[in-house]
Amino acid sequence: MDRRDFIITTGTLLATSALSSPPAFAVSALPGGRLILPMNRGWRYIQAKVAGAESPAFDDSAFERVVIPHTNVKMPWHNFDDKIYEIVSTYRRRFRFPKGAEGKRVFVDFEGAMTASTVWINGKLLGEYKGGYTPFSFELTPYLVRDGENVLVVQLDSTERADIPPFGYEIDYMTFGGIYREVSLRVVPSTWIDNIFALPKDAMSGNPTVEVSCFLAGEPAAGGMSIEAELRDGDRVLAKGSRAVVPGGASAAASLGPKTSAPAYLSDETRDDPARTTVTLSQLGHIELWDLDKPRLYTVHVRLLKGGYAIDEDSRRIGFREAVFTDHGFLLNGKVIKLRGLDRHQTFPFVGQAMPGRVQKKDADILRHGLHCNIVRTSHYPQSRHFLDRCDEIGLLVLEEIPGWQHIGDEAWKQVSIDNVGRMIRRDWNHPSIVLWGVRINESQDDHDFYTRTNALAHALDDSRPTGGIRYFQESEFLEDVFTMNDFGFPLKAPNHPRYLNTEFVGHTFPTKTTDNNEQLREHTLRHARIHNQLASNPQYAGGIGWCAFDYNTHSNFGSGDRICYHGVTDIFREPKPAAGFYKSQCDPATEIVLEPAFHWAAGDEPVGFAKAIFCSNCEKLQLLARANSLENEAWVAFADLDPDREEFGNLKYPLFILDASKIDRHKLRASWGDIRIDGYIGGKVVISKTLSGKGFDSRFQVLPDDRELIADGADTTRVVVRVTDEFGNIRPYANDPIVFTLDGPGTLIGDNPMSLIGGNCAVWVRAGEKAGTLRLTARHPRLGSQSVEFALSELPGEEI
Repeated sequence: MDRRDFIITTGTLLATSALSSPPAFAVSALPGGRLILPMNRGWRYIQAKVAGAESPAFDDSAFERVVIPHTNVKMPWHNFDDKIYEIVSTYRRRFRFPKGAEGKRVFVDFEGAMTASTVWINGKLLGEYKGGYTPFSFELTPYLVRDGENVLVVQLDSTERADIPPFGYEIDYMTFGGIYREVSLRVVPSTWIDNIFALPKDAMSGNPTVEVSCFLAGEPAAGGMSIEAELRDGDRVLAKGSRAVVPGGASAAASLGPKTSAPAYLSDETRDDPARTTVTLSQLGHIELWDLDKPRLYTVHVRLLKGGYAIDEDSRRIGFREAVFTDHGFLLNGKVIKLRGLDRHQTFPFVGQAMPGRVQKKDADILRHGLHCNIVRTSHYPQSRHFLDRCDEIGLLVLEEIPGWQHIGDEAWKQVSIDNVGRMIRRDWNHPSIVLWGVRINESQDDHDFYTRTNALAHALDDSRPTGGIRYFQESEFLEDVFTMNDFGFPLKAPNHPRYLNTEFVGHTFPTKTTDNNEQLREHTLRHARIHNQLASNPQYAGGIGWCAFDYNTHSNFGSGDRICYHGVTDIFREPKPAAGFYKSQCDPATEIVLEPAFHWAAGDEPVGFAKAIFCSNCEKLQLLARANSLENEAWVAFADLDPDREEFGNLKYPLFILDASKIDRHKLRASWGDIRIDGYIGGKVVISKTLSGKGFDSRFQVLPDDRELIADGADTTRVVVRVTDEFGNIRPYANDPIVFTLDGPGTLIGDNPMSLIGGNCAVWVRAGEKAGTLRLTARHPRLGSQSVEFALSELPGEEI
């Protein structure tokens, strides 16, 4: 099959995928002539389909000026109708012909726009791309004006179209709308490097190699062309190799019109692909492995040479590691790792999916450093490259899957889904963090022909990683390499295949809010702990990925009646519920000493009064002390010593600690109700201590930004958490006061204003403007006063086009 048949899917115009874009605020000009120009600023937008807007002469002065990433509609954090964003909208971007583009080819690369994008350049219809989660491109070259203004127009259909995955029936999450990932202009020579797959081999052998496959596109390669590849550690070249390109070895030019003939479930991107030239790098010297604790990264740099001169070049980041699923668990670099993680939706309050790189990366940090997970599943679609880049950097493993939720459509729908497999893998095959491709629609019924094709394509593109298919019934036909199973029962079903991974549990079976009482919060924590305890009991369980990391917006026939699924171990603002403390506690104390009470200190916040207390900790012993009436001059009196509960949680390395209040004098405790202190011991010494107030009133007001420095590109954004606590810094879960925000300086507040606290906290986001300076955010509490934080905005030159 001709490679353009892979690029173009039945009924859908596709062009060369945007596979490796620089950061949104960077301008990349490589010496070989490739030029990557961000196109995120200077867009004009209107929430409507406007007749004639594709014409270059159309007057868009009444349109709103926006910066990408952009949501088509701003929303409250809950209690809204999804129909408000299910609209057709219009984006327009004027630009000049790029300097240095004469005689070269010019493409526009979209990293993600929800859901169907019809694109024009200078009034010429380029086509429609169907899909909101995968990258796409169109060639602009024949239609560009050299000496005047060019106008790019996108008509974006954000409705839930039945011909595009994941739609066609129902889904339990919202997809939102807008050009929500970055856009760039790519200028390349007539023959260019279309993609690079740099595959480390024999990582554990002591003599590893890198097989660098370079795929060319454009005009057929001429004689005298060669590929030169280098492995670099920073600026240091570790190995270098080259290979001549077979004349004619390039894929055809990207098509400018739809193609409706050959099926696209196979790919010729195998070893006999004429567009593929492979250079093997060996004798690398000492190579450090990519591991969870030390995720070492290297760079592969590739140049396309003609007559000895570079005409194009590009690079990819890689890591050396060996990841294998076996009948005795998952092995990373020869060591059994029990996988412990959470599923992630990439949606946020107020703007849906339209958050820039900094915010996407923060989610990875929360999962890896805040919750000490070692794996995340990108449920239920390929997610931001920024998120995956950060997973590479911090040692967070990834199961990445194609868009979909239970429903399988007709053959045209399946072709789009199969194309999603190809685009996902070709975009992300160099990420060392990715250890499993999800090539089955989440929780769908069996479809032998369809899933034979998705698996065949995944293996043809990347035979170094196994495939999985998320299902909910064990009788399902097993076509993948790893049996990936959503199991919401307890006890879990025993593994029925040698390579077995649990991919969802708890979740919708026990939705929990930060405002729930202690009984609900305790049980939520226990359910997650019980599942992981069982997973630890049998080595054939590779591990488990719980549903889910963060609460998320949903449709009216799901969730708790306010368009939220409260399934997360954190809330929608990424603030932890008590169950998050369980995940956090399952790390070595050398990484972090953890002590997280899974309750708030109250005498009567459950039906029978204070009955049981759960503590999530990796300490060896806990001691509980109290002082009467919360008086600071009162002596602390120990009333309980706790050991880890190895009777119920004996398979966990760090079991929960459980206080049974029936074994203490509860009446005496209540009569002199006051503060409680928990001391954590390791090696006979106190290594951590927490004090909970018994006063029962709000004491402190905190405003906590994730970052204090932003880039003035109009898109850079950071979260600001607002909390009301007791005098010791513990959340007051029933504080619900309205907070009034004031933002001064060149920026925008993302969030409701005023905004009521939910469970004692809430969050807004601050987005930088396009001018350097200082932003000052002030949050005012009706009784506890005001707190302010400042952000320094560093200057960034304007985009070149």
